[in-house]
Amino acid sequence: MKYMIDLLSENPVLLLFMVAAIGFPLGKLKFRGASLGVSAVLFVGLIIGALDPNIKLPEIIYKFGLVIFVYSIGLTSAPMFFDSLRKKGVSYNVLIVLCLIAAAGLAVGTHFLFGFTGSQTAGLFSGSLTNTPALAAVLEFLQGVVPAGVLELAQAEPVVAYSITYPVGVLGVILAINFFQKIWKVNYQQEAKIHQLGGANFEQLSNETILIKADFEENVQTLIKKYRWNVIFGRHLSGEMLELSHRDTLLKQGDLLHVIASSEDLDKVVSVLGTISADHLNYDLRVYDKFRIFISSQKVAGKRMRDIAQFSSPDVMVTRIRRGDAEFLPHGDTKLYLGDQLQVVTKQAEIEVIRKVCGDSFKGISEFNVFTFGAGIVLGLLVGEIPIPLPGGMIFKLGIAGGPLLMAIVLGAIGRTGPLVWTIPYSANLVLRQIGLVLFLATVGTRSGYAFFETLLSGNGGSMFLAGIFVTCLTAMLALFIGYKVMHIPMGILTGVVAGMHTQPAVLAFALEQTESELPNVGYAMVYPVAMITKILLAQTILIFLTGLAV
Repeated sequence: MKYMIDLLSENPVLLLFMVAAIGFPLGKLKFRGASLGVSAVLFVGLIIGALDPNIKLPEIIYKFGLVIFVYSIGLTSAPMFFDSLRKKGVSYNVLIVLCLIAAAGLAVGTHFLFGFTGSQTAGLFSGSLTNTPALAAVLEFLQGVVPAGVLELAQAEPVVAYSITYPVGVLGVILAINFFQKIWKVNYQQEAKIHQLGGANFEQLSNETILIKADFEENVQTLIKKYRWNVIFGRHLSGEMLELSHRDTLLKQGDLLHVIASSEDLDKVVSVLGTISADHLNYDLRVYDKFRIFISSQKVAGKRMRDIAQFSSPDVMVTRIRRGDAEFLPHGDTKLYLGDQLQVVTKQAEIEVIRKVCGDSFKGISEFNVFTFGAGIVLGLLVGEIPIPLPGGMIFKLGIAGGPLLMAIVLGAIGRTGPLVWTIPYSANLVLRQIGLVLFLATVGTRSGYAFFETLLSGNGGSMFLAGIFVTCLTAMLALFIGYKVMHIPMGILTGVVAGMHTQPAVLAFALEQTESELPNVGYAMVYPVAMITKILLAQTILIFLTGLAV
């Protein structure tokens, strides 16, 4: 055993990959239909780190992984973030502020119930809500008011409480989410279909050919606006004339019209225009062929459909876009991203032109521009260092997590600046996100493991552990219940809101695996900055209230 401890202590690379290699497959194991997912890496790190205080990964790995993870999350969240912020952002943030105030009240209650000191209670609050900046603010506050002779002892109390409650601050939220999603029988797939992401309505698309029942005086553009259809009209056969429908196309009795839409919208279109025909224009390749291409060109990425000249041709039509595992209907203001897969209907002569414009390189969508990715992170880290004054003379910084997240949201929404494309292919984003999270979780686990089990088994560690579970679970359950049952927030977004309330990437990773959509990213990004500031203020308020300390 001593040989193994020495080997792991002296070889951080070996330690990192051992934790990842054990934790990742364990996270795939299901118990009663639930699994920890990649969060299992954290708990494997805790167990291995508990073997010896010297078994821990360097802090730089934790920072490196966290920055890559939150920046990648921000890029994927950007398209939907601002739209959701305008609609529901304020109410989401009010919810998490109220729940965090309730958490502070619960933490103060444990102070009187178990006899914790004010410093311990502030550390317990920070750990239960898994917020290191809040703990740092408590330590900095103590440094300004506690005499130098007893400062080290005073600062040790919140650190110990934090180290005990932080792991349960992760696991407790995961358990709360898993509990409610089961008793409420949440259908995440259905939620993903009916909620917009990046301006696109992700639904299961169908296509049919409709036999037009009467002459329509209104053109197809007018009909779409009149009935508010989310639909693409493709090939149009009138007599012997086969063409792609366009905004001025008039429909006549006996015409055939190819329609792409969700099943629900398709039924609405059929009820107005006619009946489903046995002759399917989708298979009529006499004039127009169909093919799929990838967006891999830096010249096209970040642009809207209407700004690409080739897509304005009457002989070219994009009928659907696949992004990740979801398909949606394109429109003029739809922004294209690296890795998008387009289904195009056009004449054979146009195919090579379209391919050249879009890139259509599988290798290209597996790579990304390291310059813009690195530059965006640099800007984010600089933003994270900007001091923001708070009431009472306190200073707040977004730090290495908040700064890159905020900058990624901004750059992801912009898409491109001249020749610089800020987004990266979806597949590359997923890989970077996974690597960053594993690095973060493995480091946090190994660096917290020894202190966690050491303090848990000594003194009032057991009561702190129970108090941490109490604060974590009740806060998460309160937010989930009010959010889902009272505010009717979609569970997919709400899990991200709760992860953001705890400012916890591990919980976000669990939510992403449960929902199998990008919805949690949106909720996480919307509340993260407010949650961070609120917890910093509340941790110091708890300390002042329970100890009477003042600067």
